[in-house]
Amino acid sequence: MTFRVRDALHADLPGIRDIYNDAVLNTTAIWNEQPVDLGNRQAWYAARQAQHYPILVAVDANDAVLGYASFGDWRPFQGFRQTVEHSVYVRADQRGNGLGPLLMNALVERARGCDKHVMVAAIESGNAASIRLHERLGFTITGQMPQVGSKFGRWLDLTFMQLILNPGAEPSPTPVE
Repeated sequence: MTFRVRDALHADLPGIRDIYNDAVLNTTAIWNEQPVDLGNRQAWYAARQAQHYPILVAVDANDAVLGYASFGDWRPFQGFRQTVEHSVYVRADQRGNGLGPLLMNALVERARGCDKHVMVAAIESGNAASIRLHERLGFTITGQMPQVGSKFGRWLDLTFMQLILNPGAEPSPTPVE
């Protein structure tokens, strides 16, 4: 099967919502316990658009959304302006088909193009497949936080990973407001 990655369109939001809600209901990849409605994804989309941050989708030949990836600010302070935290999710029936690396490689390039310096991943420590994917892409483990969350009646540990996108780059000047 042939896949391609493109920028998400407003029309992709129902597919993105469905992938998100499946992860909420069936995995520990998202620590939210309540599914979201389309309005939630519309607000998320608008916020990413306002920040000029990408939302990428992997689609098949019929343009069906099979996965998505995005990034947003890591922390709300100016000193972190060159660091982003990302998310990548693949539809349950498409996992293992190479969509995660396809989306991640495209997202990393977009972050470099936005003059970002570091990309952070916060991964549930039991998600070995996601940790391996990130390691293959050059991310390194930078922290472990035991029992900082819970879902499905059990404690969850968090693994932080990061990728330095532009090694040797100088920090950009603080924007004047």
